[in-house]
Amino acid sequence: MWAEEYARSSAPPRSGHIGENLLAPTLIAHGSPEQKARFLPAIAAGDELWCQGYSEPGAGSDLAGVRTGAVRDGGYYRLTGQKIWTSLAQDADWCFVLARTEAGSRRHQGLSLILVPMDQPGRIEVRPIRQLTGTSDFNEVFFDGARARVEHVVGGEGAGWRVAMSLLGFERGVSTLAQQIGFAEELGRVVRAAVGSGAVEDPVVRERLVRQWAELRVMRWNALRTLGRAGDAGAPSVAKLLWGGWHQRLGELAVAVRGIGGGVGPRDWAASSPYELDAFQQLFLFSRADTVYGGSDQIQRTIIAERVLGLPREPKGVV
Repeated sequence: MWAEEYARSSAPPRSGHIGENLLAPTLIAHGSPEQKARFLPAIAAGDELWCQGYSEPGAGSDLAGVRTGAVRDGGYYRLTGQKIWTSLAQDADWCFVLARTEAGSRRHQGLSLILVPMDQPGRIEVRPIRQLTGTSDFNEVFFDGARARVEHVVGGEGAGWRVAMSLLGFERGVSTLAQQIGFAEELGRVVRAAVGSGAVEDPVVRERLVRQWAELRVMRWNALRTLGRAGDAGAPSVAKLLWGGWHQRLGELAVAVRGIGGGVGPRDWAASSPYELDAFQQLFLFSRADTVYGGSDQIQRTIIAERVLGLPREPKGVV
């Protein structure tokens, strides 16, 4: 409730989202008493910021293909490999990394979720990735013998896939309740823009606005429903499918209601470095990734088909 009221007040985005909404509930579910005592208070206080080390250049939607390795060295692991699309890594104090701790293991076997400190000059390098919006929230992260304590493996060595999937369930599911308040604020601004520009007089635009409102209500009801359905394998995937496509369509509508001005930059284009975007243009460009990050729409449909509906798995090698 607090998170919803914070979002409703239009307060600034919270920098600790990844620690608060992804790692913290995962530690509560799978962490040791020592891990909870060490990390949860710092996350709650905002003293330590986190990033997520999942995707790799050859293992994005196919997360089981990760190749980043972690070799035991006394009381530590030494990690070597590369992660990509690591949100806010440039500011993070820690990274939870899905790595292969069993040499020669394949797919879901031999993986561990390891908590890695980011302040390791010469062992961890962060390279920002410039986005369509001109910002660099995402990063490449390179590990070259980075160290992590053995006691900072969540759920035990080899349990990484189970713990990682649990974390993704939190990311895709009920953690979006507060996010939906922000969505409602964005939708309100689009409605006001449509009224101001006269676009609301177009029956097609009106229908799209009403549909966005109705679908947002459905998303909220679905998220509330999942609060009482722990262990529902399909609920997080349904939530991700709903909000990813909805937010992307809102970005398209935000530009459409502005008319030709929606795609135009500032008057003094030459003075922009490299260019400036208004809030609606930012929304349109950034939302193109909504149906990809956090697990693509195709992956979510496969999870629902196989784990909920019980449909047969696709034969290996089928494209």
